Amino acid sequence: MNSHLELNDLEFERQFGNGTLNPELFNHEAHIRLSWIHISNYGIEKATENICSQLMNFVTLLGVAEKFDKALTVTAIEVVYHFMLRSKSASFESFINEFPELKYNFKELVFSHYED
Repeated sequence: MNSHLELNDLEFERQFGNGTLNPELFNHEAHIRLSWIHISNYGIEKATENICSQLMNFVTLLGVAEKFDKALTVTAIEVVYHFMLRSKSASFESFINEFPELKYNFKELVFSHYED
């Protein structure tokens, strides 16, 4: 498997949640997708709780727990949510195509979030 997009949303969420997702598939776009799935399914508050917990578990399983930054994770989820509120997309692939800046200019979006 070459991409997280080869998994349907349910399988992607399940594998990430139980720590069996191939770490090579968990790139920046996959982080955005995880937020999109959780916000869509559980709302922003529960999504934030789920993702923080699951991401900490995931990096711990990989032996890189020090890479987890809760403040940055929460901000990233909020940035995705901001764009979801403006979206007309019904799928993640459509969403990321609608807002390519999430994929290519994410750091700038995060910094602008902190400036508000």
